[in-house]
Amino acid sequence: MRIVILSSSVYSETACAMAVRMARLGHIPAGVLTLRTLDRATVVRKLGQWGLRGVANYTRAKLIPRHSDRQLQIRNSHLRPFLKNGSGVFRSLHEVAAFYGFCVITCRDQNSPESIARLKTWSPDVIIFAGGNILRQPLLDVPCLGVLNVHLALLPKIRGMSSPEWSLLKNVPVGISIHYMDAGIDTGPILERYELPETAQCESLSDLRDRLIAFGVDKIAEVITALDQGAISAKSQSDLDRDNQFFVMHEWLRDRAAERLAKIRAANRAGVLHG
Repeated sequence: MRIVILSSSVYSETACAMAVRMARLGHIPAGVLTLRTLDRATVVRKLGQWGLRGVANYTRAKLIPRHSDRQLQIRNSHLRPFLKNGSGVFRSLHEVAAFYGFCVITCRDQNSPESIARLKTWSPDVIIFAGGNILRQPLLDVPCLGVLNVHLALLPKIRGMSSPEWSLLKNVPVGISIHYMDAGIDTGPILERYELPETAQCESLSDLRDRLIAFGVDKIAEVITALDQGAISAKSQSDLDRDNQFFVMHEWLRDRAAERLAKIRAANRAGVLHG
């Protein structure tokens, strides 16, 4: 099966981990199409997620790592098993590509005619979305089977933004959905859904999100293998509800979600102590 990965940056840990995980299972990507590292939309999004200091530390660790930066080299520690390379770690898609022998192309817009032309030369059966632009129909039409996405919630119950936090507030089990992308927002056919088995061990909302991302990297590789073997098929989301689409969560609600996660963690600890 020919696989192509879309990434928001050559330094995206998620995209690097996904490429390594696929390659180790024998699905070496035909190529990766990534946005420029200083893409404005990506930088603004990361500043909102991590803050200025977090972005600065991450950038320094990726671009000018020192021996003392070993822990900083990976922001999401749950991706470490996928990124480990001998005594070090893969820090960029260029390093992964050099090791496994595939091509990385940088673009300004993944939907541009030039990008679409490049994708077609790779003749992908599946494109995996690991970050980047909002995808338009010409790109969605390129792969034979479709474009896959890992959504950080159980579809169709929780669609849209801040999905782990909304899952907590809506009392929906925390998990991931691997689905084909279409013109809607998380409305495409679902291949698999998985509940996260370690929600109660999460120390914070950011830890929860990091665990979900790593969980998704692991599970999408299983889905690709099943697709390659013809052992899985997608099911349409028949019970879509407009009220199940959520948007970026207000800080006050985010605090309530954090409280809900803390209660789950405390209940789990109490159960362990009395078990």
